[in-house]
Amino acid sequence: MSWLSQLVRPDILALQAYEHAVWEPGLTRLHANELPWRSDCDDTIAGLNRYPEPQPQALVAGLARLYGVAADSLLVARGSDDAIDVLVRAFCRAGRDAVLICPPTFGMYAVSARIQGARVVSVPLKAAEGFTLDVPAVFKACTPDVRIVFLCSPNNPTGNLLNAADITAIVRQLEGRALVVVDEAYIEFAEAESCAPRVRKFPGLAVLRTLSKAHGHAGARCGSLIADPEVIALLRKVITPYAISQLTLEAVLKALGQSELRAAAERITQVRQERARLSKALGSLSGITRVWPSAANFLLAQFADPDAAMARARAARLLVRDVRGFPGLGSALRTSIGSAADNDRLLEAWA
Repeated sequence: MSWLSQLVRPDILALQAYEHAVWEPGLTRLHANELPWRSDCDDTIAGLNRYPEPQPQALVAGLARLYGVAADSLLVARGSDDAIDVLVRAFCRAGRDAVLICPPTFGMYAVSARIQGARVVSVPLKAAEGFTLDVPAVFKACTPDVRIVFLCSPNNPTGNLLNAADITAIVRQLEGRALVVVDEAYIEFAEAESCAPRVRKFPGLAVLRTLSKAHGHAGARCGSLIADPEVIALLRKVITPYAISQLTLEAVLKALGQSELRAAAERITQVRQERARLSKALGSLSGITRVWPSAANFLLAQFADPDAAMARARAARLLVRDVRGFPGLGSALRTSIGSAADNDRLLEAWA
């Protein structure tokens, strides 16, 4: 663990992990203080009266196959938010360490850091160049107290893919100095390869994936952190022992079946088609001054009067996201790609 010992909190390295009840489903369980009876409303396969398997092997294996990585490189969490929180808690000492973010970007990186008492270093994306990374500025800002660099690609809320060569340059430059975490929550909607298979080549790279977006399981709360096996082994000590509920486990294992994966691929194609149609139509509206290109399942648009646009969408019983609080997005709103009928209602409201 030589390279990790320079980055991870020393107390986490020395931490003795919680010893959960031994998982041996073939034996009668009298060791975990569970009730021996199911509730009458419990129709799960394994029974909600029993604790679920910690880091369920079948789920880890299924997600590893889905993402093309080794099982020992994957940690299952309650969505990407949980994985972000675990990373910050493991790597950042309160009052001493920092994370680096590139705004405008997903807000949970900064929130998790501040909850932990870590400082947030901001290196804004270059808006004039389509929200690209400012690589030299990232290097300059990465002082020794920066332990994690969060990069979101496709980026939320702007929708653009970050340049793969820029990401690689940052990973190489910061090797041994900081963990570079690439959040790929929306990668399925982009015509681009995931960084996930590259974690074996770059131990300082970690990748976040989720079933919330392209697979339609936001309510299940199931995300994955893909990283070097040493990082995964370390984080298994930090994450709660029963992070995945039995309800989520059974739902997600079903979602990883071949017929469900084929259906997900068809829905992804539909989202891409609707994204192109909606982007073109929004760009023709007089009240919209700009629509940014998107590789995600949402569009970011700049409005002449964003308050009026919000009100008209709400009058049509539609909610869109006000992102004017993000740096550089003072007149922008973000809309998810809905069904064709939903998108038509939005266009009518904003016409």
